[in-house]
Amino acid sequence: MPAKYAVGIDLGTTNSALAYANLEQEGKPVELLPIPQIVAPGTLEPRPLLPSFLYLAPSQEAGAYNLPWAENRDYATGEFARGQGADAPTRTVAGAKSWLCNHRVDRRQPILPWNAPEEVAKISPVEASRRYLQHLAAAWNAALPEAPLAEQTVVLTVPASFDASARELTREAALAAGLPENLVLLEEPQAALYAWLAAAGDGWRRDLREGDTLLVCDIGGGTSDFTLIGVASENGEMALKRIAVGNHILVGGDNMDLTLAHLARTAFAEKGVEVDAWQSVALWHACRSAKELLLSGEGPRKQPVTVLGRGKRLIGGTISVDLDREAVCSTLVDGFLPACGIAAKPARQRASGFRELGLPFEADAAITRHLAHFLTQHGVDKESAIRPTRVLFNGGVLKAAALRERLLEVIGSWFDRKNPPRPLEGIHDLDFAVARGAAYYGMAKGGKGVRIRGGTARSYYVGIESAGLAVPGAPRPLRARCVAPFGMEEGTEAEVRGEEIGLVVGEQAHFRFFSSAVRKHDKPGDVLDRWSDDELVETDSMEATLPAAKGEQDGFIPVRFVSRITELGVLELWCVSTVSEEKWKLEFSVREGGEK
Repeated sequence: MPAKYAVGIDLGTTNSALAYANLEQEGKPVELLPIPQIVAPGTLEPRPLLPSFLYLAPSQEAGAYNLPWAENRDYATGEFARGQGADAPTRTVAGAKSWLCNHRVDRRQPILPWNAPEEVAKISPVEASRRYLQHLAAAWNAALPEAPLAEQTVVLTVPASFDASARELTREAALAAGLPENLVLLEEPQAALYAWLAAAGDGWRRDLREGDTLLVCDIGGGTSDFTLIGVASENGEMALKRIAVGNHILVGGDNMDLTLAHLARTAFAEKGVEVDAWQSVALWHACRSAKELLLSGEGPRKQPVTVLGRGKRLIGGTISVDLDREAVCSTLVDGFLPACGIAAKPARQRASGFRELGLPFEADAAITRHLAHFLTQHGVDKESAIRPTRVLFNGGVLKAAALRERLLEVIGSWFDRKNPPRPLEGIHDLDFAVARGAAYYGMAKGGKGVRIRGGTARSYYVGIESAGLAVPGAPRPLRARCVAPFGMEEGTEAEVRGEEIGLVVGEQAHFRFFSSAVRKHDKPGDVLDRWSDDELVETDSMEATLPAAKGEQDGFIPVRFVSRITELGVLELWCVSTVSEEKWKLEFSVREGGEK
């Protein structure tokens, strides 16, 4: 039975949302699904967003957070869980999405909440993501039981900067949550552009012209992502093609909330009140709400932030200070979007001999410096940055007019001040743009809308150990051979030219993979002897034992590579024997949100 709905799911770092469009009623607008969730013990209410927080309750609270579709629950997701981040931070999971792309930890192991005490039964980033998606799926099935989510066209969004392994882990969580096998992963900045296309209708061609370069600036709660999309002409028709994506930058609204918490702590100190570690976490969460109010269009001039008292005279009471709108604006604008030159690069923190494991947060919170570096990396040469002509804002942080205006001002200073990039107008609620755009894309897949083309957003490489004399204590040099070029389209395959490679079979072997968002001209078979950290990034390595070849005695066999991108966006790397009919397959997902 064909799907009745196209469903878009934004699995956000801070908030998640679900939007849908009826495929049987052409022209009907994309709608949002209200999501029932616990907002207080025993209180269930529908909300347009599901905060991406998870509270792991102690045993005495088991069953207090039941939902219409789930009983005996020992955890809560959504609004109440977010509030528990202030009252019970060691039992609250936050930022699970950012952990999915952290290669320094095993993302299938129970590690969250990070640094929680032993009595807390932790969960993995994959499991946390599964629970958020399971909540959304159950809410859908409860609202539309005649159209189960597993039978619909589902588009799930991921950051443009997610590499192949992070995408595959997201897909793993989605399937475990009951989403359909044929779900599509779509880059969030592209989803935001689809939301704009849906709002603009046929008039989008008046706002975007051939030769335009569109910068999608996506600044959310935990991350900042940049994407460049070009406007070209194909067969006499206007077409959109993704040019480049940036790295996963762990700077966003959470950093701003923490900055305001430091500002508030200073104000408390001036009153002679020392804020302890427990109160600091509560203050961080309180500052999030204050920031949203103060930076809104008609926000108050001052907003109090309050935490529970901890001193002898304050137990049971509260302490509060006022945050000033002008001071908050100045602190956030100058701290996170400072003026800088186009040649600026993010500052690197001097490495300490010891560093706590955890999320790889950026040392430099200046988003404008990260953006300048991104535009320079993708310029024609090292001396000239690529110049955007239009800008599309996305992410909850950029709901604040002061932040949007400063961002445009800084970008304009890098190029011709008489002809600065102009913003694309039309998206009025950035909290829901990604979910709406994903649903629109689900319709576009059926030929009912404009589509962005681009193929893979990265080039992919395998690490090959060089042959040579052994040197005690020194590993043999590693080379990287390109097996899938930038922009390789789904449904295509490539013969990887070059000399034969010895494939280890019949015993456990270590396979290493790399990707690059900046090396756009490498072809299958090109070999790199050396590279900088800015050029190639190592993705998850893989330990595997490939079945031995028939009659093979030496433990390895000469092979050539054939790479293929399936229609579902999975990179299949075939190792084809050159001495027999046998072949072996290695695969991982590289769904990039381009032409599906």
